[in-house]
Amino acid sequence: MFDYTFHWRAAFKALPDMLDGAVVTFQTAALSMIFGVIIALLLTLIRQGDNRWLRGFGDLWVSVARNTPSLFQIYMLYFGLGSFGLHVSSWLALLAGITFNNAGYLAENFRGGLKAVPDTQMRAARSLGMSAPQAYRLVIVPQLLRIVFYPLTNQMVWAVLMTSLGVVVGLNNDLTGVTQDYNVKTFRTFEFFALAAVIYYLIAKLIVGVARLLGWRLFRY
Repeated sequence: MFDYTFHWRAAFKALPDMLDGAVVTFQTAALSMIFGVIIALLLTLIRQGDNRWLRGFGDLWVSVARNTPSLFQIYMLYFGLGSFGLHVSSWLALLAGITFNNAGYLAENFRGGLKAVPDTQMRAARSLGMSAPQAYRLVIVPQLLRIVFYPLTNQMVWAVLMTSLGVVVGLNNDLTGVTQDYNVKTFRTFEFFALAAVIYYLIAKLIVGVARLLGWRLFRY
């Protein structure tokens, strides 16, 4: 027989602290995306290059990031490095783990996007007197980013959701960490985590909505 009594008052009283945690969650995800995009662009370039050692490094990064659990990657950074005397904070381990994962997935997206840019674009840029770095910066990369814009949005949502893994390495000031702390104090698991789930949902919907608006503004023509 279902005899659970809901107590939402405690959850709503904790809402300001949970929203503060949501800010940390979003900031962590945004930083992981910024670093992830930069690293992914570098990985894409070296995987297109002639140096087989660099190509092998790029392929290894992508393969490990895409074929191992994100939780294991965060564990290795937090507990694994600690075994060698290299201690990092819970937040830094989470940020590095999500960045590593994002870079791997985004590098593969960028590789596919780069193949969608016609080769004639590079030849045309070089014929105008541009160097190869200028051609990539002014011609190729802008077209590439247009192609991968919506996959970037999906990855940002995924990064927000992955920040919840920080709780397993002791992070307690993000949304999941704050929620878990209140859950331990009150044992109102359903109420707190249901409210946290709604906040995650709203963050994800906000990201998608902003991305659609930006896409409409940037790519109307």
